[in-house]
Amino acid sequence: MDTTERPRSHAPGPRPPLRPAGLVLSCHPGPVAAVTVLAVALAVSSGPGGGRRALVAGAVLTGQLSVGWCNDAFDARRDAEAARPGKPVARGAVGPGVVWGAAFTALFLCVVLSFACGGAAGAAHLTGVAAAWAYNLRLKETVLSWLPYAIGFGSLPCLVALSLPGNPWPAWWAVAAGALLGVAAHLADVLPDIEADLRAGVRGLPQRLGPARTRLLLPLPLVASTAVLVMGPTGVPGGRDVVVLSGGTLCAVAVATACAGPRPARAWRKAALAGAVAVAAADVALLVTRGPGIA
Repeated sequence: MDTTERPRSHAPGPRPPLRPAGLVLSCHPGPVAAVTVLAVALAVSSGPGGGRRALVAGAVLTGQLSVGWCNDAFDARRDAEAARPGKPVARGAVGPGVVWGAAFTALFLCVVLSFACGGAAGAAHLTGVAAAWAYNLRLKETVLSWLPYAIGFGSLPCLVALSLPGNPWPAWWAVAAGALLGVAAHLADVLPDIEADLRAGVRGLPQRLGPARTRLLLPLPLVASTAVLVMGPTGVPGGRDVVVLSGGTLCAVAVATACAGPRPARAWRKAALAGAVAVAAADVALLVTRGPGIA
């Protein structure tokens, strides 16, 4: 019998195949589409200029793609250990190197398209994108986890307004409403994963508060955003605005009531989420309809 020791192979194992579907799904397509549509709607409602709208759409789309791909690539090991479904990088549907490459390519395009909207507009938007990358790489694990969302969503009205002829400054109420919607988006996005995040050692603001207190907190930035959008442009709300503000407040009260207690029933949790979504939808609609006064 041949007992000669053969050299061990140090060749790397097979790389995960590049599957276009995996790359697409790893960018978080739902949030990417939602934020891009919001930015385009703001650009359309704020004033003329088809070329300007196309640049805003491209800048926001590439920025959101870079953020989504960065998130999945950076969290691949943690997602795999937690066996989270719907994570293509973690389950080997696409390699992390491919996703990192896509993230940096999208970021480069975002820089080009953002500054094509104007120097100030580009700087404002890239501040929001940089904040989102900072969230992925570090801030999501700190008590400041809400801040990148506030900066990122607040930068959208800045991009739209500063891309207008004359580069006017955005209205304060548009930036404030965007920031408040960002905080609400953070709370809603993290809420379903709080317990899994805690097991993985992630301790952002919602994780520190816990599921019950996060559910109670969620309506507050939404109603605050509604109030800013109703009262900010004119200072004196009209009849329709009062109805919107009252409706949002009632939804918030309903959400808070439904979320009372450490572990509300599943039906109550669904009702609370539906109420929060209704308020958020009203806020987004108000922001878009206020578009002509954004600057």
